Parts: sequence; structure tokens; C-alpha cells
Amino acid sequence: MPVTDLSPRTALVVLDVQQGILGLPLQPHPAARVVDNSARLAHAFRAAGLPVVLVNVAHGPDGGAALRPRADVPHNPPALHPEYSALAPELAPHPTDLLITKRQWGAFTGTELDIQLRRRGIEEIVLTGVATNLAVESTARCAYEHGYHVVVTEDATSTFSAEHQEFAITRILPMIARIDSTDAVLLALQSMQD
Repeated sequence: MPVTDLSPRTALVVLDVQQGILGLPLQPHPAARVVDNSARLAHAFRAAGLPVVLVNVAHGPDGGAALRPRADVPHNPPALHPEYSALAPELAPHPTDLLITKRQWGAFTGTELDIQLRRRGIEEIVLTGVATNLAVESTARCAYEHGYHVVVTEDATSTFSAEHQEFAITRILPMIARIDSTDAVLLALQSMQD
């Protein structure tokens, strides 16, 4: 369903747009597009007086906070370096932004995200970030389970294969969210203010 309107109680949640992930080969949208579209949305949300939540993932200096489940595909924490969790410079936090650090794919479990949103009366979230089928999908699923309305900006998300993006965007996320472009969300945001 096209995004033609947003709740006046909407927040932008930007996921894992950080140095240690942006250097990886992303598909179908390059990292620069995800950063640019996320930054455009952040600027517009701030200008509208709506919350911007910047979420990064960190595993601690010793990697001890990383999950290591027994799984068919081993999930090894990334190599740690001081800048791994640093946000892209284009998303430098503003004083009013909320900063959340998570330790797994989704941004709700084990963080203050839900309470920060509820205290501000938020009922809808717009998601951007990396990776679409991991952090974005996990966060969207949990938001849905918590009763939030969800919008995913397809061209402000990307992942590690075009097939994974296509499956998440066309098969899973439409059951729990509205999917549209950055420009459509910006237009809906502008219409809300007119």
C-alpha cells in the first residue's frame, strides 16, 4: 500500500548505518544511497519536530556481548575495531536525537527503544538501514508485535544480496508494514505539515 499519510506521532528509526557495516558489499542499493536517503529523512523529521532514533550495533570491546547461537550457519561476530559502531558522518546525532545501542539484529530486545517511543506517544515508526532481512526485518517484526504501525523505506535499506532484499520487501514485510520510497515518505511528511 503506498504511503500517502503518516501519523502525527511518527518517529524515524535508522538501523546500523555505521562504519563497520557500510564498507561491506550491499545490494541492491549501495551504501551511499542508504546513507543519503536516511540522512534526508532524518533532516526532514527533525525539521518537523518528530523524533529521530539512531541505532547502532556493538558487541563490546572484547566481543563478549555478541550472540553465538548454535546454528546451521555460524554467526561469528565481526572483527572489532574502534570505529566499527561509529555512525556514518552524514548521520551525526543532533541534540534532540535518541541514541540506542543494541547487541543483536533487532532494536527492541534489551534496549530502551520501546519505552523511549511510548513516553513520546509514538504510534508509527519509519525504518531505514542495514540489513533489510536482518536488522530491519527483526525490528519491524518486534514493532508489529508491540502494536506500532511500521513503514519501511525500500530505497533507504539494503542487504547482502538482491535476493534477500526482494524476499524481505515483497514476502515478509508487506504483512506487517507499508513499503514505499524515501520520496513518498518525505511527501507524506510534508502533507502532514500543510
